[in-house]
Amino acid sequence: MDLHTNRTAWDKTLPESETPKYQALHDNISCDVLIIGGGMGGALSARELAHRGINVVLVEKSKIGQGSSVANTGLLQYTNDKMMTSCINTFGEQNGVLFYRLCQQAMEYLIDIAPTLPIDAQLIPRSSLYYASNPEDVPALKEEYENLKRFGFEAEYWNEEEIAKRFSFQKAGGLYTHGDAEVNPYRFIHALMADAMNHGAQLYEGVEITNHVADDTGVTCYAGDIAIRARTVIYATGYATQEMKKERGAFLETTYAIMTNPVESWEGWHEQSMVWETTRPYLYMRTTADNRIVVGGLDEPFTDPEWRDVRMVKQSQKLLEEVQTLFPNVGELSIDYAWAAVFGSSRDGLPYIGGHPDYPHCYFVEGYGGNGTVYSAIAAQLLADTITGIERPELELFGLTRTTKPSPATVDDIVV
Repeated sequence: MDLHTNRTAWDKTLPESETPKYQALHDNISCDVLIIGGGMGGALSARELAHRGINVVLVEKSKIGQGSSVANTGLLQYTNDKMMTSCINTFGEQNGVLFYRLCQQAMEYLIDIAPTLPIDAQLIPRSSLYYASNPEDVPALKEEYENLKRFGFEAEYWNEEEIAKRFSFQKAGGLYTHGDAEVNPYRFIHALMADAMNHGAQLYEGVEITNHVADDTGVTCYAGDIAIRARTVIYATGYATQEMKKERGAFLETTYAIMTNPVESWEGWHEQSMVWETTRPYLYMRTTADNRIVVGGLDEPFTDPEWRDVRMVKQSQKLLEEVQTLFPNVGELSIDYAWAAVFGSSRDGLPYIGGHPDYPHCYFVEGYGGNGTVYSAIAAQLLADTITGIERPELELFGLTRTTKPSPATVDDIVV
């Protein structure tokens, strides 16, 4: 699947000499849990299960960390594209708050495990400013602030004067939230994989699963003539899972991102916090461990890869102009890296995590939305508990067969 184009930046940040060595698979094997997919969802699940003493095998059909994860912009937040107020209105108070609570717990989990990993993931705790793109958005932000505080989430509401004191721009209002983080997604995936291998997981590259057969006691997956026998299978193949099931859970868009040259000053950028806005599609930005700026957004309906490549030139320049307007004091900026990628969201704003009636002994991790790494962390914990016999009723919230509307763009439209 053609998930991204042009020069993403992250794979340049981990030298080959420091990258874990993954095996090729030549013989039939068996395991307790087989994870299919070497991206963020697979890495987090492999690490969590391995730490619990489960016999885990992970396979990736190409190179680990080179799918959609390498186009990830690495903003980790407990807040979501869909505000908690909207979640409460859609799912009811109990489930709306539950979703945000799970995201908050996942953020704490990610921040806690990062320092324990054998490779520095460049995960740095940050706060986030969510500003009103227009004055008309202020009442919704104030209502969101009241709801967040009512249910114990750490947040502040800043008016125009308070924002102007801290940033080099003026906005009518904004939410300032805590407990978020920026991360280098490529280094994070390999750090998780290395940790999983240190705890007994077996990881293989170049293994494409072409068929699977389930019976009463488990599943046999086939990669050509090689068979992998597992009691449980976790499909963590991202948007590719839509090809398997009749329910196409995500609608697909093209998103754009750039990474600038290193800057010398953070004047007018309070605490190097992550910044995003209320308008849709929204602009978002963050800093990096080597003092660059990552800017993303300008999402638009999915187009064919050739048209996407043409659009990227213009969209990249627009992203650069946006960050220059907001942060004129950081110095001269240029684009060192620019890329476009397929981005998927669900209709109701929640990821898909759990089993499917047509696939016995299987679970799916589909972290669709702007918070995919956080959703993958939720999935890793929920599925690890379920597999080890701990009941997690929260999975019902993310059920794969919940009602969805037809998607305007599907995987059939993408080059495979």
